[in-house]
Amino acid sequence: MSIWWSLHLRREAASVPLARRLLIGTMETAGVDPEVSYDLSVALSEACANAVEHGGRTLSGGTPEAYRVTAYLDGEKCRIEVADSGPGITPAHDIRPARPDAEHGRGLCLIRELADHVHIGARSGRGGTVVSFDKMLKWRGDVPPVAV
Repeated sequence: MSIWWSLHLRREAASVPLARRLLIGTMETAGVDPEVSYDLSVALSEACANAVEHGGRTLSGGTPEAYRVTAYLDGEKCRIEVADSGPGITPAHDIRPARPDAEHGRGLCLIRELADHVHIGARSGRGGTVVSFDKMLKWRGDVPPVAV
């Protein structure tokens, strides 16, 4: 089975649940185990929230720059990429656990806990950041994987 989709979204809070719902719907249709779907949807929400908060500037007329979400379900693995056009990530942004009293700063650590492999880096040639993460898929016991 192979399914992929890509969205270009405005950097607005309302875009986060839209991306999450599309991912959950895709996984449900494909027969992915709900626990795996949930983990990936939380990780996607965190990556999107980071893109909304840190991922670019506001264009003339007050429109926020867009960010891109791409999801690939291919065989036994799902890969998700969230790319923005913000200032980019630097070594100073190394992923460290947030202080217990911090209001922010847990998203990237949470993505690392929920996914099997995580890569966070600069977008080549364009500026911005790409957060990509993979997770091995498990299938619902009552439904065989959809052949696409």
